[in-house]
Amino acid sequence: MPQLNPSPWLFIMLTSWLTYSLIIQPKLLSFVTANPPSNKASVTPSTTPWTWPWT
Repeated sequence: MPQLNPSPWLFIMLTSWLTYSLIIQPKLLSFVTANPPSNKASVTPSTTPWTWPWT
């Protein structure tokens, strides 16, 4: 069973994840800007209690 032998695919998987996380991801994150937080006041909606028919 070739899938039980981790030799061919484990090195490829680790290399690709290290490449992605150390090289590609910081380069991509430098282009993506996060949304700035808004200064809106949080408004709580006015809710009416539910009248249950059996109480």
